[in-house]
Amino acid sequence: MQFEKGYIYHIYNQGNNRRKIFFNRENYLFFLRKINIYITPYADVLAWCLMPNHFHLMVFVREVEVLRPRASLKAKPSVRTFNQSIGIMLRAYTNAINKQNKTSGSLFRKLTKAECINSPKGIEPSFISKSGITKINITQPEKQYPKVCFDYIHNNPTKAKLVKTATDWEFSSAIDYANIRQGKLINRALAKEYGLI
Repeated sequence: MQFEKGYIYHIYNQGNNRRKIFFNRENYLFFLRKINIYITPYADVLAWCLMPNHFHLMVFVREVEVLRPRASLKAKPSVRTFNQSIGIMLRAYTNAINKQNKTSGSLFRKLTKAECINSPKGIEPSFISKSGITKINITQPEKQYPKVCFDYIHNNPTKAKLVKTATDWEFSSAIDYANIRQGKLINRALAKEYGLI
């Protein structure tokens, strides 16, 4: 994954062989805490959705590297990249699930995807499909595609027929934007600035 400061990315991954990654409500909540620890030092979360076998994050990258505090007075400060932090988050979650389920091995697919969705030089709208055909038909994708992605993320549970409306799914920021819940993970002001709400 290649990240640049000042751009919006759609980050997503799925369980190996499309297997479940969330087994109970506490798993979802635990993963949200990990997002807060490992994602928010680098990026503002604009949208998120956790599905039984995959997750979606839409983030605005503020930093690609963060200086970590020294472990001791003699230790040198170290730098951690956003890529490394995402990997640590997924490994920490995998370890917790393996311990919970008395299993071992990888929980997620090997490669987490991160698509830049507002750079005119590299928009990758590979997952939007209409009537079985992948396409995007907009004149200024760097301005309009973030809204398409934002809506796509929030409508995932309805598309999967888990709920009737996006706000019926507890594990999505759609509820926060509908003012049903006052979640603190999303940056509403930035979402408004980008015309997402």
